[in-house]
Amino acid sequence: KQKKSITDSIHYAKRIQSALLPKNEIFNTHFSGIFELYKPRDIVSGDFYWFEQMENWVIVSAVDCTGHGVPGAMMSMLGMSFLNEIVNSAEIYEPHKILEKLRELIKHSLQQTGKEDEQKDGMDMSICAINILTHQLFYAGANCPVYICRDNNTQKAFDLIEFKPDFQPVGIY
Repeated sequence: KQKKSITDSIHYAKRIQSALLPKNEIFNTHFSGIFELYKPRDIVSGDFYWFEQMENWVIVSAVDCTGHGVPGAMMSMLGMSFLNEIVNSAEIYEPHKILEKLRELIKHSLQQTGKEDEQKDGMDMSICAINILTHQLFYAGANCPVYICRDNNTQKAFDLIEFKPDFQPVGIY
């Protein structure tokens, strides 16, 4: 009975977490041929993707939080909330500045100071800001690269370009 109650509660948390993830229709308004692949290891996930359009910018991020299951899901909810606050309230659109502010908020909220006995939670992520007028893409990464696949104008061939990340995590560790 206790296991069923806990599992039911986690399934309900999944509904909340899923409601906060961007829907495919939002991506399809800006990009063609896009799809989402989101397969949590557990019922709820410590990984998430995030999307926002502000003014002439489309900002998209893929995030891997420490932990799986409920602890990871709590980190993902924190990350989604902070990303919304940074972009929508503070109106910060540059990926490197978003990462800097997110790192600052995570460290503060988790009370991370660098002491040995504190929790070591955080996030790895790639974040891109695309100017929809100029088609310029700006990228920043915390332990996660971004890959761009471009048609190289030969028959059925593409070039794969990797942009390497910074090895600075979102969080203190």
